[in-house]
Amino acid sequence: MNLEKQKMQGEGRRMLGETKVSDLITNKKRLVEVPYTASLADTINALMANRILAAPVAAPPGHWIGAGGSMIMESDKQTGVARKHYIGMVTMLDVLAHIAGNGPEDLHRRMQVPVSSIIGHCIESLTLWTINTNTHITDCMEVFCKGIHRALVPVDSQMENIAGVELMESASSYHMLTQMDLLRFLKNHEHDLQPLLQRPIAQLGAIVDAVVGVSKKTKVMDAIISMNKAALNAVPILESTGAVNVDHTKLIDGKGRKPVGTFSATDLRGCPISVLQSCLHVSVMEFINKLSEIPQHESSGLRNSTDELITCRPESKLGEVVDKVVSNHVHRAWVVDESGMLTGVVSLTDIIKVIRVWLLSDRT
Repeated sequence: MNLEKQKMQGEGRRMLGETKVSDLITNKKRLVEVPYTASLADTINALMANRILAAPVAAPPGHWIGAGGSMIMESDKQTGVARKHYIGMVTMLDVLAHIAGNGPEDLHRRMQVPVSSIIGHCIESLTLWTINTNTHITDCMEVFCKGIHRALVPVDSQMENIAGVELMESASSYHMLTQMDLLRFLKNHEHDLQPLLQRPIAQLGAIVDAVVGVSKKTKVMDAIISMNKAALNAVPILESTGAVNVDHTKLIDGKGRKPVGTFSATDLRGCPISVLQSCLHVSVMEFINKLSEIPQHESSGLRNSTDELITCRPESKLGEVVDKVVSNHVHRAWVVDESGMLTGVVSLTDIIKVIRVWLLSDRT
């Protein structure tokens, strides 16, 4: 009986590993994009209205190099003539970088710049990739294991026989595939992953020990500047220790400190510009508390990072961690010890890595 069960599990794992990207996008909506002439304020509004964290930037073809030297085009389905060129991906981290890199200039004025002018502030904006629908899920996971958070999937591609990641592509339309989409798909097939999901994350090597954060007293502007320099989308907010030598303007080592919240680029997505303008010089905790009082923020369905601190323990099973990040739609879980002190972090990238290794292993 045990041998038969192991055989069935091995077959399920093999079939899951051979799943193609086309199966991951069956329920995806049409791509949300912004024109290169859109203001940064309009771009933020578009992200908020569609409850997304990033969108490709579209421009007329023929005048652009594109992110990372890519040539990703949308073409007419009938004639094949290029209609637009995707020149980059704007994310909330780009917004943070733009805010942090312009000194004391009026924030409202900064928000009126065209979105094309801020592409390239962050490395993520320059990683504009496509993944063909024929690509196996394990190859797709390899891309996301390298820190790429999202990619475009062409519909009616002119390169239908190519599997993998491409820098050149022309299709009549695209879907966006993200790390979270991939993890949701895997969670829906958790029966085939059961042997792995029952193992502790520490045993799997899924925990990154190095973790930095900001103190409760850190000002919003200082947090933004620090996150931009470190290319971090989110940091834990740490309980103040009372130590006189703590620099509240910089990131601090989070190991052994108590997390009380998360300051994330996601939080800014639901923040009116007027509120952000007035909050740049208040503490991160004050800012997040103010966000929770904004009706617009509440009605948008966006999470407030302090509503529920998403944590796990080193001995937590991988399945428990997957459940937490997917159900709360967060991109990381802070790892704490029995006293609630930080010991590390588990990100979607880390989770995808260990699942991919298991799917490719020869164990049955």
